[in-house]
Amino acid sequence: MVSEKALISKITWRMMPFLGLLYLIAYIDRQNVSYAKLQMVGDLGMSEYAYGLGASLFFIGYFLFEIPSNLFLNRFGASRWFARILVSWGIVTIALAYTQSPTMFYVLRFLLGVCEAGFFPGVLYLLTLWFPKDYRGRMIGLFMIFSALANAIGAPLGGMLLELDGFLGYAGWEWVFLATGLPAVIAGIVTFFYLDDTPQKAKFLTEDEKRWLQDRIASENSGMEDHADNGFKALTNPRVLLMSLCYVGFPLAAYGLSYWLPTIVKSFGVSDIANGFINIIPWVIVAIALYVVPSAADKSENKTPYIVIPAFVGALCLLLSALVTNPALQFSFLCVAAAGIFAGQPVFWSLPSRFLKGAGAAAGIAAINSVGNLGGFVAQNVVPGIRDYTGSTIAPMFFLAACLASAGILVIVVQRMFLTRQTAEAH
Repeated sequence: MVSEKALISKITWRMMPFLGLLYLIAYIDRQNVSYAKLQMVGDLGMSEYAYGLGASLFFIGYFLFEIPSNLFLNRFGASRWFARILVSWGIVTIALAYTQSPTMFYVLRFLLGVCEAGFFPGVLYLLTLWFPKDYRGRMIGLFMIFSALANAIGAPLGGMLLELDGFLGYAGWEWVFLATGLPAVIAGIVTFFYLDDTPQKAKFLTEDEKRWLQDRIASENSGMEDHADNGFKALTNPRVLLMSLCYVGFPLAAYGLSYWLPTIVKSFGVSDIANGFINIIPWVIVAIALYVVPSAADKSENKTPYIVIPAFVGALCLLLSALVTNPALQFSFLCVAAAGIFAGQPVFWSLPSRFLKGAGAAAGIAAINSVGNLGGFVAQNVVPGIRDYTGSTIAPMFFLAACLASAGILVIVVQRMFLTRQTAEAH
């Protein structure tokens, strides 16, 4: 007799800390440009906008290669494909330390997106193979907590690495890339040997546990859309396209805030190290929200409030941060805004696996994430553009607030459309 609670706990402890560690490394490598910027802009003679353009090219590479990457994952297995992703992005991150010109910076940021494409949606797809649907919101929340930890760790780490300016002949921003790229290469090698592709190949599960899990997930997937003959068919699924549109505002606000927050705190007149440690605070609050909100959502049939209420709270706090002038109040509102931006995202990601499976799930999740992450490209161009145009470091928060509120409204509209369709199909 298999105990469901014991089995889920067993899989969770085996999978989630390791996948979370990989995401922590990924997020630090993705966001290290926000700290390197504090010195790199001057050394390369770039404007805020030009640097933001270079940083944002990551998302173009990511967008173009996300869906093919997830289909390769479905074909080759998570251990091999994740190992390839980690090693390649680690090498490119290290190469960024040797950037000699804006053009080289642009090329390497694009390549970083190409190399990392498929990791986040690959993990989301992997979770559909390992966990029944009632647990996925919590698991995605646990996974995403490591992005908050990455920002919390990356903040003081970035500040301390910048203080190494001149050590062994390297600039501080060069140390940022060297120190954050090497762990990805090492983790990629470990991944190849540690990660199990599917429950059926897992040596840590008994035959009874494998059979129970396979039967449970198969029964949940019964009658769902597969498109297994060609994963790209998921891109023609209206629900995938609508969810892609809904998702854009979330990464736009997330990357806009996390990329720009060190610059806002710097405008308060603090040192690089103090900047790093102050930036720990919002990500601790985000981590708490990423545990509380998805856990509550998993116990409810109606997921929509757990997506849109945090989004509206986040949008309101972004707006208030731009309206007040007191630095302490500005920072307080930005901390709550960060929690609002991130808290509902794991709940959002539990939705696609309710109507897609197989290769269709791999392609569909990748499509939603790749289109949505174009918001990161927009954010890292528009935010510094607003700063250059207005001369204000806080003015971009108006733009982020509008985008996040729009995302919340779209989720409500699309979920009602889905509900109407399900009701019609039932009759």
